[in-house]
Amino acid sequence: MSGSSTVSAVAPCRFAHYFAICGIDTETGLEPDELAALYQWLEADRQGRDPDTAATGEDFEQNPLKRTFKSKVLARYPENVEWNPFDQDAVNMLCMPKGLSFRTQADQHDPQFHSFIITKEDGSRTYGFVYTFYEEVTSPQICSAMQTLYQMHNTQSATANTPSSSSSSSSSMDSLASSLDEADLPISSSRRAGGYDSSRDTLYVSKALCLIVPMPFMHACRRFLSQLHRAVTSATAPPLPLESYVHNILYEVPLPAPGRSLKFHGVYEPIVCQRPGLGELQLADFPLAEAFSLLGVENLVQVFTCTLLEMQILLYSGDYQRLMTVAEGITTLLFPFQWQHVYVPILPASLLHFLDAPVPYLMGLQSKEGADRSKLELPQEANLCFVDIDNHYIELPEDFPQFPNKTEFIQELSEVLLSFGITANTGAPLRTRASPGSAPGSAPGSTPSTPARERKTVSLRQLEDDGRNGNLAGDELAVLELLQGNATLERLQALTKRTGVTVARVDALRAGVRAQGTEGQGGQTAAEEEELRNAKLNVQLREVFASRFTTMFADYEAFVIQSAPDLESWLTNREQMHNFDKASFLSDQPEPYLPFLSHFIETQMFATFIDNKIMSQWEDKEPLLRVFDGRIDKARLYNVRAPSLRSSSYQRCSILKESAQAIEQRLMKIDHTAIHPHLLDMKIGQGKYKQGFFPKLQVDVLNTGPTSNKWSHRTATAQRRKDRHRQQTEHLGLDNDLKEKYMQEARSLGKNLRQPKLSDLSPAVITQTNWKFVEGLLKECRMKTKRMLVEKMGQEAVELGHGDANITGLEENTLIASLCDLLERIWSHGLQVKQGKSALWSHQLHYQAREEKLEQQQAESPAVSNVPERRKSDCSVAMPSLRVSLIQDMRHIQSMSEIKTDVGRARAWIRLSLEKKLLSQHLKQLLSRHALTKKLYKRYAFLRSEEEKEQFLFHLLSLNTVDYFCFTSVFTTIMIPYRVVIIPIKKLSNTMTTSNPWVCVSGELGDSGIMQIPKNVLEMTFDSAFRPHTHISALFKCQNLGKLTTVQLGHDNAGLLAKWLVDCVMVRNEITGHTYKFPCGRWLGKGVDDGSLERVLIGEPAVPSGEEDSGRSCRTPPLQRSPSQTRRISITSLSGRGYKLTSAQIQEAIGEAVNNIVKHFNKPEKERGSLTILLCGENSLVAALEQFFHHGFKSARLFQKTVFVWDFVEKAVGYMESADQMGDLQETAEPLGMTCQSLCRYVNAINSTPRNIGKDGKFQLLVCLGARDRLLPQWLPLLVECPVIPRMYEDMALLRDRTTVNTLIGVLETLHDFPVTLEASLVKGIDL
Repeated sequence: MSGSSTVSAVAPCRFAHYFAICGIDTETGLEPDELAALYQWLEADRQGRDPDTAATGEDFEQNPLKRTFKSKVLARYPENVEWNPFDQDAVNMLCMPKGLSFRTQADQHDPQFHSFIITKEDGSRTYGFVYTFYEEVTSPQICSAMQTLYQMHNTQSATANTPSSSSSSSSSMDSLASSLDEADLPISSSRRAGGYDSSRDTLYVSKALCLIVPMPFMHACRRFLSQLHRAVTSATAPPLPLESYVHNILYEVPLPAPGRSLKFHGVYEPIVCQRPGLGELQLADFPLAEAFSLLGVENLVQVFTCTLLEMQILLYSGDYQRLMTVAEGITTLLFPFQWQHVYVPILPASLLHFLDAPVPYLMGLQSKEGADRSKLELPQEANLCFVDIDNHYIELPEDFPQFPNKTEFIQELSEVLLSFGITANTGAPLRTRASPGSAPGSAPGSTPSTPARERKTVSLRQLEDDGRNGNLAGDELAVLELLQGNATLERLQALTKRTGVTVARVDALRAGVRAQGTEGQGGQTAAEEEELRNAKLNVQLREVFASRFTTMFADYEAFVIQSAPDLESWLTNREQMHNFDKASFLSDQPEPYLPFLSHFIETQMFATFIDNKIMSQWEDKEPLLRVFDGRIDKARLYNVRAPSLRSSSYQRCSILKESAQAIEQRLMKIDHTAIHPHLLDMKIGQGKYKQGFFPKLQVDVLNTGPTSNKWSHRTATAQRRKDRHRQQTEHLGLDNDLKEKYMQEARSLGKNLRQPKLSDLSPAVITQTNWKFVEGLLKECRMKTKRMLVEKMGQEAVELGHGDANITGLEENTLIASLCDLLERIWSHGLQVKQGKSALWSHQLHYQAREEKLEQQQAESPAVSNVPERRKSDCSVAMPSLRVSLIQDMRHIQSMSEIKTDVGRARAWIRLSLEKKLLSQHLKQLLSRHALTKKLYKRYAFLRSEEEKEQFLFHLLSLNTVDYFCFTSVFTTIMIPYRVVIIPIKKLSNTMTTSNPWVCVSGELGDSGIMQIPKNVLEMTFDSAFRPHTHISALFKCQNLGKLTTVQLGHDNAGLLAKWLVDCVMVRNEITGHTYKFPCGRWLGKGVDDGSLERVLIGEPAVPSGEEDSGRSCRTPPLQRSPSQTRRISITSLSGRGYKLTSAQIQEAIGEAVNNIVKHFNKPEKERGSLTILLCGENSLVAALEQFFHHGFKSARLFQKTVFVWDFVEKAVGYMESADQMGDLQETAEPLGMTCQSLCRYVNAINSTPRNIGKDGKFQLLVCLGARDRLLPQWLPLLVECPVIPRMYEDMALLRDRTTVNTLIGVLETLHDFPVTLEASLVKGIDL
């Protein structure tokens, strides 16, 4: 122990912290792995038995040579390091993730190398590098134990007469277990016949040598361990006892300083490593080229995008090192961001229950050789990115935004790879669950063409594309073999060499293969060349990724909100604060980037990045942030960004050469050489050499470091300086524990569970972990619903002081997608029975099956249910009430042929329920069947935690306070049934008509076309006072119209009772239940009112019947709600009834109407309501101008029919036309003549339209067209000047007051700045 105290001062400066050896403990003998017991516990729990009393007998069905046994940490040096305590369970589990495995001389037993990572709770990481080899078993007890087990296995298989396999249950845990519990190498035929016989066979067992280091120096550690292994297996003893080399790397080799390189000595050769400088990208030593070769560039970019969007990523491979290479590769590419959630690149078999985690994760799962992906049942797949490394294919989640400029990005990466002689998409066919370009609902995907056909023998596959082949994949190797076997090509090659011409590609291939061949054979230069090549390629690939983020987030600082005066108050109020102005940031980005960026800025990694930025004003900058900010400042200096601020044009990385040069210079010119290994002060006769066996090392010399050497002294003073500085900052600032506590709470649950505790795996701990998940899910639900509400309220109720309205449709869509993801994760937690990829939809299908069975039984039994009929309000008498039912909404979704997958159906159902304000109610209904929930979920599942479940439903209920159109606006191509009800005015006898009515409904997405209403749809209903009412009701189906805006209503004037007085038209979307009311209050018929046979009615959302008592009454008033349009009971006929407005009121109404239109155009496009309502609805421009033209109008004549404003317009035009023919207008100024012509042309076009829209309808059309074509202010003077005016207007009329008319012209001219577009239903049949 003294050693640890001596070296405590030099904590950050030791290259390696521990050297450990794992293997079989000969004293305790063969112990079955704990896994067996854990599986039995999980299985019993799944089947509903009491897991604690489940039998824990041994499994003799399985061949003992295939079984795994408990491994132990046999030794570790030093005993403990103060600043990095040794985690024995974790190291043991990760060195031998499957426990000990046995072999006989008949099997392959090549050594294997792999790495692992231990993430501490504070997010810091320690790396482990492991070299596993097979050592002969010399203990007779273990050999005889194995012999006994084998005999028992033979007996068992003979009696059972079944093939040895694990239980074939469908539990997800179980199928995962069975895929892992067998050794991944093929069993030789000799043993399959005879098995193990101690008298005939030699038994070997796995042993692991492990280095634990603070930084990922993968190449250096690999070379050190392989040299150590070579020393053990070599025929001659190594130059020095092994203790000397282990002591040297533990105590005498320092970490290279930033920006420096270091050389130290292994057993046979020197080893070189280097560390990037402070301004460079952090150290990443895992070969990215291998990750790209294994997956292909496009696949890797897709997985990278999933990681950025914090989805669940599961890597799947038979090789531990591949899992680490891909996981580390992807996480290093995230610069300047960091993965914030569960990160377990190698998931030990005993932690399989962690795949249940309802949080984003990046985990690696080892596959068994020959395992079939289709048999791998995973608890949750809706948001899963599954990466099958060995078969080179990936499955992506649905509805997945692409990375910006993906094509150019892939092109640039491919070119970098090609410059190092690596073909871009080697061996990586692009297969994804939903192909990137396909519609969100497209088929779930072509899984690989029968995995069996794809799989080849292990040796061939390793030859073909294992990264050890100098990162050359299959086709390069084939090309090289072809070249080497061809004499002509060889001669040609020699000739080109002599003449000084180089065949670069062949050289690159040869260099790559040569490097691989000489590794570990003493060809030091080749190995170093290989390392240099890897390091240069790594840094260039990473620079391409980093440069994308530097471009995308060049201006991020401008949107960071620095609102707190000091660190303490910021940490205390972290959750309430807005730290980043998301809406403004998005509005500043190029359109193609938005789908990705709107999702990305909602992630935990982005939030943490912004937190670090804000905290950097009070403390040292986090290293990644410092490098990133430095790069942005440098780009600003060169002014790279300014011209292309909002352009989406692709900018290539400009510093590839210099980044590679920095590494090359460091590796060519070594800055520091460590002390050579030397003889230690050891007792004579110890450290004896015996070939093939790793000796028991001397504890006393390895547990203490040297008392002094130059670099330990140097760093000790630096450390003292650091300690002083730390005490000072602690004294000045906030207590560190308190700060850490706040930070843990501030950054959500993911961080506390970065890596599961690898030690205690009792059922109690599993339950405890899951309890943490339940709390985390509830918190996440609270945050998400609150965010959705605040954003929505910001739009609809700015007056309530909720800040500015700034949500965009895009942002709303992102929040809803993230809610869908959360619900999927909640439904996946603790799941044990699932069909399809969506846990939520699977639960709903089980529920549907049960309910339909019950319905059938009730239908067969004669019992009559007498549910009291709800009283209907007057308005709703006409509309039959919609049945509110979870099953009904499911059937709507099931009938949508556009949606092809279960995940798609679940998301569509969530959107529909949210739009109908039934999400909480439906889910409550779904969970009310307790027996079903119990059958589908384990005891610890979120959905079986009663209190949390209630709170969760309550949070969802709060979403009913705002209006969402998230279903209607997304599924724009589906067919929707609409019900149209035409309600005549009751008090008059003319509620019936003999003519043939028709309607045409229009919405934001299109119109239904003209639909004739059949004669026989007249219905009679009774209201609460049993008064009869007749109305016309019809149901029709058409493509989604979106939010409804207008209805055209008309008839053909046939029969005796052709005149028809209509009160209003009601239209309801039968899927979402949205109901719109279109007030009319006018006659349709020749010779009555204004003679109109067709009217365009403007709609407004109506509160559906019974909403008051269905628990959904909380709703916001619609954006443009207006009182029913009484004005449409012809203004002319009201003129004598005291309805007259004063001239001041009329002028105010015009100002208000124009002001509303200006406001409409000043809103962001996605937030604008309907322009039609502002032009033609209540308090609209047309209504205000009608009032203006009616002021002082001589309309009612004694014994004559009513005169309309349109009559005045027609007379004025008639006068102008006759004056034009007489030549009176010849001497008028040219522009005035043109204006005259335009007014005449428009009025004649309106009169000659085949539509019978009536005189008020024609006036409305003229105003709309004049506003659209910016002609209204020019027409007004013509009408005022017209000699017809004195005959038709009183002297005090507003139209005869010059100053008022000039003011009106000024007001109308303000509309010229805006592009007024008219709905097709308004201008149908007009050709101008």
